[in-house]
Amino acid sequence: MRIVEGADALRGWVPEGGREKVFCVQCGSALFSCEPGSQDYTGVRLGAIDGDPGVRPESRQFVAYAACWEEIPDDGIPRYAESRPGYAGGR
Repeated sequence: MRIVEGADALRGWVPEGGREKVFCVQCGSALFSCEPGSQDYTGVRLGAIDGDPGVRPESRQFVAYAACWEEIPDDGIPRYAESRPGYAGGR
């Protein structure tokens, strides 16, 4: 992925032991996540996409923290209480 416009409005925050969260300083929207200090965005927040992104989830992570009022669909997609095995970075 490459940022072609608005890069000056992006800022990042790195929680202890986690991945950098990149957000827009103008509207506050969470946009991406990446390894701290990297320009290689590896996680795109779906709220940043208008319309159908054309991809489907491969797994559901951190389901132990799902809101009690938001049912996780029984769709056969693997679920993980924490991060999926092999996922570097966690929250």
